[in-house]
Amino acid sequence: MQFSDLLLSRRLERTEGQASTQFAEARRRLFPDSGSCSMQIAGAHVVFDGIDSPVTQTFGLGIFEDLTHSSLDTIERFFLDRGAPVNHEVSPLAGVAALALLCARSYRPIEISNVMVRTVENPPPSSIAVRVAAPEEAELWADVSARGWTHDHPELKALGKQFGAVAFAREHGPCFLAELDGQAGAAASLWIYDGVALLSGAATVPEMRRRGLQSALLQERMRYAFEHGCDLAMMVAEAGGESQRNAERKGFRIAYTRTKWRLSS
Repeated sequence: MQFSDLLLSRRLERTEGQASTQFAEARRRLFPDSGSCSMQIAGAHVVFDGIDSPVTQTFGLGIFEDLTHSSLDTIERFFLDRGAPVNHEVSPLAGVAALALLCARSYRPIEISNVMVRTVENPPPSSIAVRVAAPEEAELWADVSARGWTHDHPELKALGKQFGAVAFAREHGPCFLAELDGQAGAAASLWIYDGVALLSGAATVPEMRRRGLQSALLQERMRYAFEHGCDLAMMVAEAGGESQRNAERKGFRIAYTRTKWRLSS
C-alpha cells in the first residue's frame, strides 16, 4: 500500500520538477533568446520559462530541506531579476513552519490543486489506435494539442502551438496521438522519473470528443509506463474540477492537496 507521506510527496514533486526543468531546457534549444533556465536550491527545482509561463515557479519547496529566509532570498532574486512573478507550488508536507514563513514574507495563495496517484498496471489493449508520435509528427502533435486546449479561446492558438512544440521537443518525454478512422484527434504527453509516470497535456479536438480518445490515451500511456518499469502514475488536477473526477473514475486517488503561493508586490 502506498501511503500519502513525505516520501511519496518527494517522489511526486521531484518528478514534476524534473519534467518542468526539461521543458525549460527544450524551450531554450528551440528559442535560444527565450532566457529559459533553471536551478536547484534547498532541494527544490526553480524554473524560469518566460514571464507568463505556468512552468515558471518552484517545485518541491520545503520538502527536501527546511525552508529558510536565505533560500527564499536567492529564489526570489532569480525570478525578480527576470521580471517574473515569484510562484511556489507547495506540498502540505512542507509543514506549518514553511507556510508560516511564506505568510511572514507577504506571500498569498493563488491556486489549489490535487496531486493524484494510482499504481501502474498493464491495461487491456484499446480498440482505438494510439501511438507514440514520430519525430516528424511534431507539428501535427502540437496542432492537435493546441486545437484541443484553445477551442474556447482561439486567440491563444498560436501560443498553444508554441507550447506544444516545446513539450514535444522535451527529451525523454514521449508524446502520444490517438486516432479515429486514420485521423489524429487527441494528444497527450508522458514524463517518467524514478519509477513515476507523470500524465499530462491530454486534449481532444472538439469534433472528436466523447468518443473514447481520452480513455485510450490513458490506457496506452499506462501500458508504456508499465513496460518502462514504473510503479506509480500521477496527475495534477484543479481541486474539485472535471479533470479530478475523470481521474478518480480511472482509479486515481488524491495523495495530497497543494497550494500555489505568490509573492505580493
